[in-house]
Order: sequence, then C-alpha cells, then structure tokens
Amino acid sequence: MNSALFTKVGMRPPEALELARSAELLRSETAAGAALKVAPELLLHAQPVRVAFFDVDGVLTDGGLYMSEDGEILKRFNTLDGHGIKLLQKAGITPAIITGRDSPALRARLIALGITHAHFGTEDKRPAAEITLRALGLDWAAAAAMGDDWPDLPVMRRAAFSCAPANAHGEVKSQARYVTQASGGHGAVRELCDLLLVATGRYASLLQEYNR
Repeated sequence: MNSALFTKVGMRPPEALELARSAELLRSETAAGAALKVAPELLLHAQPVRVAFFDVDGVLTDGGLYMSEDGEILKRFNTLDGHGIKLLQKAGITPAIITGRDSPALRARLIALGITHAHFGTEDKRPAAEITLRALGLDWAAAAAMGDDWPDLPVMRRAAFSCAPANAHGEVKSQARYVTQASGGHGAVRELCDLLLVATGRYASLLQEYNR
C-alpha cells in the first residue's frame, strides 16, 4: 500500500486499509446480488454494530397518532421495516426499542417481531440504552441508533453509528451520520437494516435464501 498517497489526502494508512476492506465488502455483496449503493465510509462505521436502538413515533411509524373514541391509541407500522428487523436478528444484531410512549398496539407489534429489549414511557433515553448495553455485554462502540427528535440525541450522539429518517427534525438530521431517503413509517428503518446487513457481510447471503 502506498502510505505516501494516503498521507497526502490526510488519511492514515490503517484507516485507509479499513476503508479499502469496506469497499471490498461492498463489491463482494454487490457481486453476489445486493442491489444497494452504500458508501464504504458508512460501512466502516457500521461494521462493529451488534445492537440497534430504535425510537418508535416518527421512526417505526409516521409519527401520527390515531385515537379511537375510547381514547385508544393506534399506530401504523410498515411491513418492510418489520422484515428488516427480523433480518437483523438473523445476522446477529439485536434490535432494541426506546420510546416515550406505551400502548397495547405497540407491545403487540414488538412481540410479533420478536423484540425482547424494549423500554416504554422513557423520556430519558440514555440510561435506558445503557441498561440494554450492559445486559448484552456491549458498549457504545457496538451500537447503532435511529431517532427523529431531540430526546433521541443523547443515544444517537454516543452510538458508533447514528441514523435519522428523512422526516426527522433538522437538528437531528444534522447530527446523524446517515439520513435515509424514506420517512419514518415508510421504510426508513428498512434502509438502516439493509445498510447494517451489508456492513456485516450478510445481506447477499440472506437475500440468496429468497432467490432459490
């Protein structure tokens, strides 16, 4: 490897090596059938991720609250997001939920997705995330976080990989490493899941199971 070349562009040789490995991973995933375009720099930061924290309102949903005459809160979820979360679990990445709200509809959805790490009615989200990290024997260097509003920032700022949906507040998008093209409740979570699957090198092999 030409160290002088990377010194010239301000990149240390070890960093350049990791970036080259990420680029090679992306090429191998694409060659195997992954129709995704992911910047190698993003994969570099996403490769250590073993737990992904998700907000609910505005991330897993469109942020709208549907209320019945009896005051029951209903939420709209996206099936693409749900399958992406199931794929994360197959790839060894644990999905975790931290939300300021609670409802029977939400709990039912999380049960259907097999999500066992969840914190409900939690406005102070950093301590909740740290509880999950300790339970999993992980630290922030192995975490990804996706949120859309200010209460999500303490978790996003500490995670190794932070993500915001297209509909997120401007301050949140400005601090996220990656902003999805889709909005919350419309496939944004699936975009992050796909990116993490590529970073783990599992995207193409999981896809192949459906192409038989």
